[in-house]
Amino acid sequence: MSSWRRDSLRASSSEPLPVIIIGNGPSGICLSYLLSGHIPYVKPGAIHPHPLLQRKLAEAPGVSILDQDLEYLSEGLEGRSQSPVALLFDALLRPDTDFGGSMDSVLSWKRHKERAVPHLVLGRNLPGGAWHSIEGSMVTLSQGQWMSLPDLQVKDWMRKKCRGLRNSRATAGDIAHYYRDYVIKKGLSHNFVSGAVVTAVEQAEAEHGGPEAQAPSPLFQVKGYLTAKDHSHQPFSLWARNVVLATGTFDSPARLGIPGETLPFVHHELAALEAALRAGTVNPHSDPVLIVGAGLSAADAVLFARHYNIQVIHAFRRSVHDPGLVFNQLPKMLYPEYHKVHQMMRDQSILSPSPYEGYRSLPEHRPLLFKEDHQAVFQDPQGGQQLFGVSLVLVLIGSHPNLSYLPRAGADLVIDPDQPLNPKRNPIDVDPFTHESTHQEGLYALGPLAGDNFVRFVQGGALAAASSLLRKETRKPP
Repeated sequence: MSSWRRDSLRASSSEPLPVIIIGNGPSGICLSYLLSGHIPYVKPGAIHPHPLLQRKLAEAPGVSILDQDLEYLSEGLEGRSQSPVALLFDALLRPDTDFGGSMDSVLSWKRHKERAVPHLVLGRNLPGGAWHSIEGSMVTLSQGQWMSLPDLQVKDWMRKKCRGLRNSRATAGDIAHYYRDYVIKKGLSHNFVSGAVVTAVEQAEAEHGGPEAQAPSPLFQVKGYLTAKDHSHQPFSLWARNVVLATGTFDSPARLGIPGETLPFVHHELAALEAALRAGTVNPHSDPVLIVGAGLSAADAVLFARHYNIQVIHAFRRSVHDPGLVFNQLPKMLYPEYHKVHQMMRDQSILSPSPYEGYRSLPEHRPLLFKEDHQAVFQDPQGGQQLFGVSLVLVLIGSHPNLSYLPRAGADLVIDPDQPLNPKRNPIDVDPFTHESTHQEGLYALGPLAGDNFVRFVQGGALAAASSLLRKETRKPP
């Protein structure tokens, strides 16, 4: 596989790879680990606390999980994911975590070099994907142990780095470093190409010779470019028998679609506030920063701004009592800082003074217009208009996957082709036990693209895909 290093990618190749993975976040890293010949087995003598799963595991002692029937093993499991294999893999990695326990994984890992499947992982950033784009001091939503990848616990890695989990959670910077370190420590670096931007994935038919040839299998041509240190673009073109989509949802921030949203002081990522703070264009004496949104990204921006004593106007269209609001779903003990933001949203509205100096909330307000003179116009709950002077606007209302490199931007792959791709409501339609597209042979989807939005559960998709891809390689004629 050394022939597939970055320097070979520059030259491109017509020889098809078995697998190309687009996206180098947790999903892509986990799949690379499995395809590199790391095979999970149940530890001898291990007893799983789930009696039905334990009985099934005992039926095939010594047989790797990848070689067992994942549908059979996952039947009857329940949890916080709609993916049965995600629940299975999570139950094997963290047997009693939902009950507050800390039981070790029942899995052991063995390296079988002969079972490794040659593959390449293409990513815009360093291994870890979008985690490198998140402000490093932000604390993760999930518990630190849930961010772990197979056979290297975050808590063990952090202990060696002389760091600790805060309230059982880690910072985004720690997690980004952990994922990058994981790739190195597990010997996966030769599979990863950073700075690779995919611009097209096109299907062709593979040729089969002989009178008894089977129906042609699809081949995929993957085109794109490498970004060099001098920011120049070096094109590449590769062929693959299977392509795995693992690009997550952070590619394209959601937009309000109102006049003035393209003005230079209106931004859609928290990094813009960091840059403005460094440049001095935003400071404790400037006009307030306007933060639009009622999710965790908006809350992170509020916390960041208040940490530096930046004045904040926080606008959102929902009521603070809306049960669908994410703050109303988080346990207070685990997420005290988010509940503090929720308390501020509730207590410090524009009409009710309270102790939170420098912060004002605008519940149930809809932005109508951003003006060139740094004015923001809102519609209030009564239908009237409110005008505010601001120094900077952060529109943090979510993000959408960018599959522009696929035909019709992937519109033919989702569950409901009449609706846009949405990780929560309309993900790519995949077989739940292989994660192969139900519409396109040889095309797989992992993570948020397939409806799994938490690191804890994206690894199940990698397990399902690895099992399927290993079976394909076993059946491949010599």
